Amino acid sequence: MDLRQFLMCLSLCTAFALSKPTEKKDRVHHEPQLSDKVHNDAQSFDYDHDAFLGAEEAKTFDQLTPEESKERLGKIVSKIDGDKDGFVTVDELKDWIKFAQKRWIYEDVEQQWKGHDLNEDGLVSWEEYKNATYGYVLDDPDPVDEFNYQQVMVRDKRRFQMANKDGDLIATKEEFTAFLHPEEYDYMKDVIVQETMEDIDKNSDGFIDLEEYIGDMYSHNGKADEPEWVKTEREQFVEFRDKNHDGKMDKEETKDWILPSDYDHAEAEARHLVYESDQNKDGKLTKEEIVDKYDLFVGSQATDFGEALVRHDEF
Repeated sequence: MDLRQFLMCLSLCTAFALSKPTEKKDRVHHEPQLSDKVHNDAQSFDYDHDAFLGAEEAKTFDQLTPEESKERLGKIVSKIDGDKDGFVTVDELKDWIKFAQKRWIYEDVEQQWKGHDLNEDGLVSWEEYKNATYGYVLDDPDPVDEFNYQQVMVRDKRRFQMANKDGDLIATKEEFTAFLHPEEYDYMKDVIVQETMEDIDKNSDGFIDLEEYIGDMYSHNGKADEPEWVKTEREQFVEFRDKNHDGKMDKEETKDWILPSDYDHAEAEARHLVYESDQNKDGKLTKEEIVDKYDLFVGSQATDFGEALVRHDEF
């Protein structure tokens, strides 16, 4: 095995490796919090800044003068107004907040795009992805026998097909993003469930029973006693995961487990920002209304040092 094969084998095996005996594997996809700050506008707008810009970008605004912050905010508003009708709606603001929170995903896609759009035509075909990812392994007359690359490639192709809406196995950047980060797209939820069930369903009966459920997150390694969290997971399976109490989870029960319907933090924040800034109470914001309440959306040197924090009448 040469170095390239070893490194690829190592990375793929790591993705499928079992958890440590005392380490809980979390397969549940939760919507992350918008900020680790406390949301209390009576004290500061730090939470709103993190939510609207993303935590890292919010820090850059704290170094700007109020005039510079307003100017940059105005440019952002033009991007948020997707239909260019001069207004920012709750939905447009929600979409922006979700984008700002997950900017790292798009940066990751940009990096991978460069390595897979081999003919630089602005699209990534399955053949391009396969050749860039598995090419030298498939061409090797003495393939690595420690890991089944063919199995992983078949699984990748199935996900690529799911992401590729028109079925031509040629992905746009949006479709490629769905392939790399399926948890971000509603139409990719079925493939997430399918892959999860394949990982856990060791007897291949199409269901996840209690022992398979526990075995995915905990290995006894000859120990008789289980940690308390494992006992709790057994109870969770019996009482909540297995909704019809037939001793196993089917596809829908697995979906409810790993893709719960979380509280939509982005929508709640979008509604909050509109409520606080909508001077004429028409349910949408103009650029002027947003910039007028700039300190709610972004920071500046003034708000950073507490010198000119504009207080809302409600407080």
